[in-house]
Amino acid sequence: MTAKRTVVVVDDDKTNLMLMEMLFRSFADYQVLTFSSALQALTSLVTQDFEVAIVDYMMPEMDGISFVKQLRMQERHADKPIVMVTADKEADVRLAALDAGAVDFLQKPIEPIEFRVRMKNLLRLSEAQRKLSDRAAWLNSEVEKATQSLREREEEIIGRLSRAAGYKDMETALHTFRVARYCSALARQLGESPEFCRDIQLAAPMHDIGKVGIGDSILGKPGALTDEEREEMKKHTLIGAEILANSSCDLLHLAAEIALTHHERWDGRGYPMGKAGENIPRSGRIAAVADVFDALTTERPYKDAWPAERAFLYLREQAGRQFDPACVEAFERCKDEILSIMRSDPDAHAIAA
Repeated sequence: MTAKRTVVVVDDDKTNLMLMEMLFRSFADYQVLTFSSALQALTSLVTQDFEVAIVDYMMPEMDGISFVKQLRMQERHADKPIVMVTADKEADVRLAALDAGAVDFLQKPIEPIEFRVRMKNLLRLSEAQRKLSDRAAWLNSEVEKATQSLREREEEIIGRLSRAAGYKDMETALHTFRVARYCSALARQLGESPEFCRDIQLAAPMHDIGKVGIGDSILGKPGALTDEEREEMKKHTLIGAEILANSSCDLLHLAAEIALTHHERWDGRGYPMGKAGENIPRSGRIAAVADVFDALTTERPYKDAWPAERAFLYLREQAGRQFDPACVEAFERCKDEILSIMRSDPDAHAIAA
């Protein structure tokens, strides 16, 4: 059985309330909720829904115009049909009621046939508005579902790309995911939005994806690189940005930004573009700190792992030169979280404590 919808009547005269209830008996699908107190009605209607409200103009606690203004301030009733009942035929009263939010008037004494016709039309209007609102809510829900589904597919693609890049250079496969967690922790400490912190953790693992275009003889070389090899290695920033560029996906756009700029330096002596200071995107400045810290604290074929304290000291020494000072300060403020990430997600090689 379908629940009856509610019509609200507010009038301090109990005889008028009884009359309204009697007149509404012809509307089988509706029930009448009456209030003899305007203040009590406002309190109850905070949680009570209705289709149409009928409000008397002359009431002792507040007049009908004031009541309508207060009711319209409740978001759930901002668009509901409200009818003013008045014996006053003055134009200024009617204009004030319309300005407050009333949509129709009933003149005292109420004529039953006119009342039923007006109520029938208003209830139809209310029903149409409700269906439209329900339809809009359904469409909004469907859009949210589609957006979430698209987001999940984007995240899956990004995760697979990150894992694919790891197969090219297994020595540093977990490096990319630690860097991502460092980036997220640092972004939170810098006061970035939860959405940005989540996105940078998803995008940062692709900061070195351009290494798929670098020869194995360079990537796997156990000793120091020659000047020519170093220049070739630097190209991984441009290759990575090219792989990820021109996507309509915001995550891939952020990943491309990080891939291109995570080797830029605060003093402008980095690569590939030699950007300096705040001309470097903040995502790149964040990733630069996270990338270098992880590289220093993990063992590689050509180097031993540094102790964490030594790595933090290096970051402090390079603040204002290689790194954004604000990023270094924030990285130190979340030191406990950084150390926890180090120990919970190590490479196959030991990480120095």
